[in-house]
Amino acid sequence: MFDKILVANRGEIALRVIRAAREMGIASVAVHSTADADAMHVRMADESVCIGPPPSSESYLSIPSIIAACEITGAQAIHPGYGFLSENANFVQIVEDHGLTFVGPSAEHIRIMGDKITAKDTMKALGVPCVPGSEGGIADMAAAKALCAEIGFPVIVKATAGGGGRGMKVARDASELEKAFLTARSEAKAAFGNDEVYIEKYLTTPRHIEVQVFGDGKGRAVHLGERDCSLQRRHQKVLEEAPGPCITEEERARIGKICADACANISYRGAGTIEFLYENGEFFFIEMNTRLQVEHPVTEAIFGVDLVQEQIRVAEGLPMSFTQDDLRINGHAIEVRINAEKLPDFAPRPGRITQFHAPGGLGVRMDSALYDGYKIPPYYDSLIAKLIVHGIDRPAALNRLARALGELIVDGVDTTVPLFHALLQEEDIQRGIYNIHWLERWLETNLRA
Repeated sequence: MFDKILVANRGEIALRVIRAAREMGIASVAVHSTADADAMHVRMADESVCIGPPPSSESYLSIPSIIAACEITGAQAIHPGYGFLSENANFVQIVEDHGLTFVGPSAEHIRIMGDKITAKDTMKALGVPCVPGSEGGIADMAAAKALCAEIGFPVIVKATAGGGGRGMKVARDASELEKAFLTARSEAKAAFGNDEVYIEKYLTTPRHIEVQVFGDGKGRAVHLGERDCSLQRRHQKVLEEAPGPCITEEERARIGKICADACANISYRGAGTIEFLYENGEFFFIEMNTRLQVEHPVTEAIFGVDLVQEQIRVAEGLPMSFTQDDLRINGHAIEVRINAEKLPDFAPRPGRITQFHAPGGLGVRMDSALYDGYKIPPYYDSLIAKLIVHGIDRPAALNRLARALGELIVDGVDTTVPLFHALLQEEDIQRGIYNIHWLERWLETNLRA
């Protein structure tokens, strides 16, 4: 058993890991920039180490500083949370080269899944259904035109090293292809230092369905159902729910087994998420995230498991505490991401919290590092809280979410809470009939009217 774990992250996810470790009797070390000296994760950890100035590149992304913090405190393992260094294969290798344990997948698996083309080829070989498209990077316009003539329009051009919606452009017909191709390459080069792109068939009304998987690194893996993450703005998730309101038990069992078998075949270790576009009863692989997801609490709610503690267990070499047969869905869960942003433009609004009150009661969970007087720094992501509700079924969860949002108080900064009040009034949301384009269209009609 580890005696001490360093959490290489900040905010609500750092606090989430610290809580899990404490319940396991493991001491925690928080790292922080000078801007986060008064952050809640620093206050709650057993020890803390300042690792640099506010810019992420000089603190939370500084590998030497994080390794030094382990050496100073005697931490034996590093949990990366999500974002920052969580999917950096080089970081994992350095951690292991220093005799430390990375709480997550191997560097090899992170490297494979970090490249979109390699990931797609790997998953296809493992029997995971994929979107029709290029077998590798597209070198030039001639190759792009030839492929599009084969698979048909519309298509989407994507950066091979992309993420977060950057380096992605849609061409609905041949006249839009050249602009989409050149723009995607330019954005990819600027954002990732790599202008390689690939092309896939663009599905017109898909849902975004992701399957939670978990492996022990020794050839055993399970799936924990799916999450529907279709409510998105600019490819960024806004609301997530589990199970997916459009997925049947038969579909869940089928795609879940495919995903679990794929992870078992490569001896995947820890938590991972295999993401799909789902349309007309078919699943099409888009990427695998080799880390804990922001939306993992909805899966925890319906299965009654602690995924962070499970990550720590398998990192120690222990077996998983559950088998596939142990996993049974109980009810329905929904998460909304609350950002410090000003509507309707979603512009970041950092500032001081003058009053904060978290909702409570049966089936309500608030993952946040806010407190009265906390000053949200301007240097990091605008996500400040996640409100998660769990009910006996989807209507009960929606009612509970409305009640919890009504209790929530976040004064001093603008937030996206009003967005969720409005969304809950929409019939499409109440009925669960939306796709990945629904929110963008609704925003254009409602928030900008």
